[in-house]
Amino acid sequence: MMRKIIRWTIFLSIIATIAFAIWYKTRPKPIEVLVQPVTRASVEKNVANTRAGTVNACRRAKLSPSMGGQIAILPIKEGDQVKAGSLLLEIWNDDLKAQLALAEREVIVAEAEANASCLSAEEADRQAKRSQQLYLSKVGSEEQTDQAVTQAKSLQAQCAASRAAVEMGLARVTVAQANLSRSRLIAPFDGVVAKIEGELNEYVTPSPVGVLTPPAVDLIENSCYYVSAPIDEVDAAEIRIGMETRITLDAFKNTTFAGTVRRISSYVLDVEKQARTVDIEASFVNEDDFKDLLAGYSADVEIIISISADTLKIPSESIIDGTKVFVFSPAEKRVSEVEITTGLSNWAFTEVLSGLKEEQLVVTNVDKPGLKDKVSATLAENIE
Repeated sequence: MMRKIIRWTIFLSIIATIAFAIWYKTRPKPIEVLVQPVTRASVEKNVANTRAGTVNACRRAKLSPSMGGQIAILPIKEGDQVKAGSLLLEIWNDDLKAQLALAEREVIVAEAEANASCLSAEEADRQAKRSQQLYLSKVGSEEQTDQAVTQAKSLQAQCAASRAAVEMGLARVTVAQANLSRSRLIAPFDGVVAKIEGELNEYVTPSPVGVLTPPAVDLIENSCYYVSAPIDEVDAAEIRIGMETRITLDAFKNTTFAGTVRRISSYVLDVEKQARTVDIEASFVNEDDFKDLLAGYSADVEIIISISADTLKIPSESIIDGTKVFVFSPAEKRVSEVEITTGLSNWAFTEVLSGLKEEQLVVTNVDKPGLKDKVSATLAENIE
């Protein structure tokens, strides 16, 4: 009897060992998960441009003379810093200078003639008054008195006409000066000369309407910049002038520039084969940033819509269908599906209003095959 019991015991042990080996070999392996802790910090809701924005100068003028001709004076070169009112270019204008000189001399002659005419008018007026006094004293005749008065009035009219001729001459001087100014290109503001089209003695022409002609001088104000960027029409409705922005440039990888929204386009840009967007402009808060910038840099703008301070947050990538997350339990070595309520969100983090506690571990690789509620899991790497 005892031997029979021993044999059965050995047999059952072998069966149990085989069953355990089969279970061990065929048991489901824990899935590897990446996790992040639930932390307490600020969460922002923000929007960003859909395509690269551009750094623009606050003022940029592509200048051409208003008349054609040969370049006679070119005192600048590309890269020069110029002041407002500086001469940039002058077209051959000897004929216009001569016309101005002629007009100025004509004014001198007209003024001299006017002075002479008015002096004669004053003398005639005194003579007329003496004739009137003599007539009242019954010394002079009425005819002589009438002639003196008429002569005085005639010379006064000639004096007025001469003064008018002087004014007309001054107007001709103004016209000549205006014509001369058309041959000169003057800097409208302080800036740097970016591009010059033309050399001394070359012929330049103004840009007629509808014809794309390169400007003679491209002048950029390099003391003030802003960023223009397209925002998706879905996000544009929440943007307001004065909102804070973060500006990043490809040219400055590790630098973030503070800015504010200064303008929102009044229409939606509809370009074929592109998403509909609204252009916004963001100005730089710190003027010291201008010294590092160049017009034309590509830029990205992140606009801060609202902020929740001191709140629970989790990586946005860990959320499923907007309401669920998987929480990893180190003690149980398994994950559980948890319903949550979310608040503000951006591409990186999402605010959690309910459903989670600080320091809980949420799974971030939610696309992992086999991930489901109550499944065994192990950490794929250390928590960051």
